[in-house]
Amino acid sequence: MTYAIEVRGLVKRYGDKAALAGVDFAAPPGTVLGVLGPNGAGKTTAVRILATLVSPDEGRAAVGGHDVVKAPAVVRKLTGLTGQYASVDEKLTGRQNLVMSGRLLGMSRATARGRAAALLGEFGLEDAADRAAGSYSGGMRRRLDLAVSLVGRPSIVFMDEPTTGLDPRARADLWRIVREQVAGGATVLLTTQYLEEADQLADEIVLIDHGVVAARGTPGELKARAGDRRLEIRPEHDAEKAELILAEVTGLTPHRGENGLLSVPLLNPAVSLAVFLRLEEAGVSLAEHAVRRPTLDEAFLALTDTTTSGRTP
Repeated sequence: MTYAIEVRGLVKRYGDKAALAGVDFAAPPGTVLGVLGPNGAGKTTAVRILATLVSPDEGRAAVGGHDVVKAPAVVRKLTGLTGQYASVDEKLTGRQNLVMSGRLLGMSRATARGRAAALLGEFGLEDAADRAAGSYSGGMRRRLDLAVSLVGRPSIVFMDEPTTGLDPRARADLWRIVREQVAGGATVLLTTQYLEEADQLADEIVLIDHGVVAARGTPGELKARAGDRRLEIRPEHDAEKAELILAEVTGLTPHRGENGLLSVPLLNPAVSLAVFLRLEEAGVSLAEHAVRRPTLDEAFLALTDTTTSGRTP
């Protein structure tokens, strides 16, 4: 298969610290690859290498089949980049930012203005087109930043935590735009701190922790690795007693959630009945209980906990 994005054995050091310590991942054309990980895991470093902003110390990275070190100019023509902080010129209007980007890409003035008008319409910025970008709301600036990254109609787009700090409506707008780009044939690499975002958008997820790949798979596959089902209970009283019983019966440490909710992976459905019987014998009443599939958040926590030894599961 020819991948739109391919990374093999990627290493990047800053002094004595290895931001990336031998990372592998790939994305087929027309898909969304979600790259997740705690702060400092190496996600942004990987994006900066793919965008030809920094060079790797070891390994290989290719975009559109072109090596990012050997053919950086070609890679830049194929890609667009948007980050967690809008990079537009706040003194220029939205239209001027887009036209300037088009001109820098070698477009004629007429072509750049036409492309700017089309993007202003696509991103719902027509009414603010001739206002200084510095007067835009956070969501509008982020949309403009993404529009700028798409002026050259890139086939591959890198989005480094693009919805950080946005309200739910603005995030939903960007999700729609991502889906539209992929429907049009683009490939998107998305790093995000919002696990729901990756769950909604990504065809495949790579989880990076301590500079190595901790896990990879579809959102469903990663959730399954955190436990096929979870048992949740919320005791009306005697929370500590309930937690102890849950731990003794399951052999697992319960997770404490909001409002006294206790949960554990349910590896054997019969265990739930044993838990309820023990709680009844102990006189512990439940305000609610449920068995459900794990969230991607829970998978994230479970899988990053396994990487402290530096292993790649």
